[in-house]
Amino acid sequence: MDTTKTPAPNASEADTTPADLTKADLTKAETPEPAEADTAVTDEVTDADLDDEAFAEELAEDREPGHVGSAASAIVAAGLGVVALSGSWVAGIVSERASVAARLELSQAADANAQIAAQFVDPWHTTAMVNGIFSALALIIAIFVLALPAFSSPERILPTWVRSVSWAGIGLGALGVLLFVLMYFDLLLAIPKAAGAGA
Repeated sequence: MDTTKTPAPNASEADTTPADLTKADLTKAETPEPAEADTAVTDEVTDADLDDEAFAEELAEDREPGHVGSAASAIVAAGLGVVALSGSWVAGIVSERASVAARLELSQAADANAQIAAQFVDPWHTTAMVNGIFSALALIIAIFVLALPAFSSPERILPTWVRSVSWAGIGLGALGVLLFVLMYFDLLLAIPKAAGAGA
């Protein structure tokens, strides 16, 4: 009796057991594709970074408010100081009006000193007063600009150039106020007197 076993016609297919096939299929199914995983992670990181940058920009805008008003006020203060020292058309018009009004009040018998006062002293004092007003405004605005950050919440720090222009406005305004006092009270130049006029 022949006991030799003949191999099955599909020997190679018979070697692969159902258990082996199941393991291979599970391994392929559980292993994610690396390209898709990397793309998903990159997209998440990019979106998170963009959100963080936008949030940081909003915080920066909230923490650092614009200094447009302070800068404009500082420039106005310095400009008023320059105008007060160099003279303005407003001072010229007011001075001419004071001169005309003083001449109209003169009588025909007015002496030389009265005529000098009407033609020169009164317009001079009027010009000094107008320039003094401009100087005082420049001084007040410049001091206000420098003092404003101390009263803001949270406390702000002005840019360097704004502080420099404000200090320039303070200097010009203080000088203008000093010249106003010297001119208005005739401390800078004495009032001319006519020789031989009756006291």
